[in-house]
Amino acid sequence: MKRILILVLFVLFVSGCGDKETPKKVSLNKRTSVSENYVKRSETGSLKFGFDLRLGPKEDVKIYLPFLRYLEQNTGNKFSLRFTERYEDTVENLGKGIIHFAALGPVNCVIAKERYGTGCLVMGLNSDGEPEYRSVIFARKDSPLKDIGDLKGKTFAFGDRFSTQGHIIPRRMLEDASITIKDLKSYVFTGSHTSTARAVLNREYAAGAIQDNLAKRLVAEGKIKIIATSKPYPSSLICFNKDVKPEIINSVKAALLSFKPRGKHSNIVVDWDKTEMPNGFTEYKQSSLREIEELSRRYGLLK
Repeated sequence: MKRILILVLFVLFVSGCGDKETPKKVSLNKRTSVSENYVKRSETGSLKFGFDLRLGPKEDVKIYLPFLRYLEQNTGNKFSLRFTERYEDTVENLGKGIIHFAALGPVNCVIAKERYGTGCLVMGLNSDGEPEYRSVIFARKDSPLKDIGDLKGKTFAFGDRFSTQGHIIPRRMLEDASITIKDLKSYVFTGSHTSTARAVLNREYAAGAIQDNLAKRLVAEGKIKIIATSKPYPSSLICFNKDVKPEIINSVKAALLSFKPRGKHSNIVVDWDKTEMPNGFTEYKQSSLREIEELSRRYGLLK
């Protein structure tokens, strides 16, 4: 396992990461241990798994590789990881069948469903066992900013334009405080939560928005202070391409619902607490994404 991680990370960073990044394929070794959820391996090869960039290529790959090993062990299917830096590329890859499954934020989930007819399997559970998460607006610990109203006329760092926690939710939070993006001195889409944190800590921007898990870690490290926290919104989801065979979908769903990252599977995962689903998964409820869909339309992400 250690050798695989080293090889993956070497290839990832020697290749570089640019706006025109093409998906990078990370293969897993074949596992022989399978459960009662066994499904015959596809003749076309491994099932491709993608994800929205969260923390950064290095950390995200480190997190997802052991997770895919779990899926291999509990479905009997071979999986490989496909990485792409842009959120919209992950949606397109899933919709066109370049990847079969993906961990998507709610915004990308509703976009993929509308454009390509993709489906969703499960929703992530937070540390309290609820299928929700929050967005946090923050500033440096030594910043004079005290509350969200102080952000008018200041510089601001969002995450990716298609990020739920990094853009859609904090933009709604700003509007609820009577601050539109036109009221900001300037703003940027950094592409990931880690990049947003770095931009603010490096004094490139006065404040920014990131996922709640990362914000808690940075507060504990004494690096930032939280200016505002959103209400709960639906958490990230595992979605699938519409052409994946039903028996495979059912097998993967069963494995996901049986996944106990803080219990019997804690020795398999790596840094899973850094994800939006530290307690595993629960059944997906379509009605939970209605507000996200409305906000996505408001901000021009859905036609």
